[in-house]
Amino acid sequence: MSFHSLAFLIFAAVFFALWPLLKKGNIRRWSFIIVASFVFYGWWDWRFLFLLVGTGFIDFAAALAMEKWPKNKRLFLILSLGSNISALGFFKYSGFIAENIDHLLLHIGLVTHLRLELPDYALMLPVGISFYTFQAMSYTVSVYWRQMPATRNILHFFAFLSMFPQLVAGPISRATNLLPQLLVDRRITEEDRWAGTTLVIRGFFKKLVIADHLAPIVTAAFSSPVLPESPFYWWGVAAAFAFQIYFDFSGYSDIARGLARWMGYDLMVNFNQPYTATSLKEFWTRWHISLSSWFRDYVYIPLGGSRLGQWRSHLNMWVTMLISGLWHGAAWHFVMWSACHAFFLSIERITQIPRRLGISRIGQFVSYETFEFFKFDQ
Repeated sequence: MSFHSLAFLIFAAVFFALWPLLKKGNIRRWSFIIVASFVFYGWWDWRFLFLLVGTGFIDFAAALAMEKWPKNKRLFLILSLGSNISALGFFKYSGFIAENIDHLLLHIGLVTHLRLELPDYALMLPVGISFYTFQAMSYTVSVYWRQMPATRNILHFFAFLSMFPQLVAGPISRATNLLPQLLVDRRITEEDRWAGTTLVIRGFFKKLVIADHLAPIVTAAFSSPVLPESPFYWWGVAAAFAFQIYFDFSGYSDIARGLARWMGYDLMVNFNQPYTATSLKEFWTRWHISLSSWFRDYVYIPLGGSRLGQWRSHLNMWVTMLISGLWHGAAWHFVMWSACHAFFLSIERITQIPRRLGISRIGQFVSYETFEFFKFDQ
């Protein structure tokens, strides 16, 4: 169910009415979070609960096995990562791969018509799979790196994996941050209630008042059979689209953080005034922070980061950005989008243009005025 649906408002009212009574004691608290989160997630399609439980059980068991048989822990990590990536790849990318194989065979003349077909369930994308698989992988990798011990209680693990505020749209919670919080029956203070209320109201305002009113303008422009030739029109449409996706996504993140705060938990800030960034590199430290930092810590740095020389660091960054593009969607335009970002990030690194512009008076003035005008996040 969506945060802005009537079903969710009823669900949230029941959940938070029962929360003070059922959050006492770890087993009862974890069980209540799991049951409520399964109801929330199963509202879209209950069949995909089996996927969440199945891959989650593999992750839970793999982490325990790493500690019991440390000599084989790499094998158990591969099992965990493989199950998550396989599930994500099958449901999100099988259609894309099949379509491209068909077009390739057709282009080189091995077939005369498109023929590859997939079952309907392979073309259905489980809600939130891109988020909860990354969250699960953060757990097993953290155990593998000995950043945290494996949890012995499966209810504790699934309360972390399925907690409904951040289940389908983030922020992507790190196991090292959220699992310890779930061990504590934290008293909800007035500060928590006020901070949560502020975040929820701000999130709904971003989503319903701004993003949902910009969406028809953007949709009408991109779907119009008659394309205006005015560059000013298309710059306006591009700006409207930029603000639509920002307010939509950051609005959802604010609501998620607010709901979690009402429960007594702190989720990481997912957006930090990204449009005030003075470089593309800085932008990616402010936009969808839970994802960009995930790729940095679990892809870019393990590839070698910037430790292996300048050109290797460019290659690592390109690989990371291309994977990030495919994470956003199974289509070639997402690959091109990520390649464009990687290209300009490389240009920034080589030329140091942002730093050179920043030391000029004009650059300082523009940066300051932009920052003051676009204060949207905390």
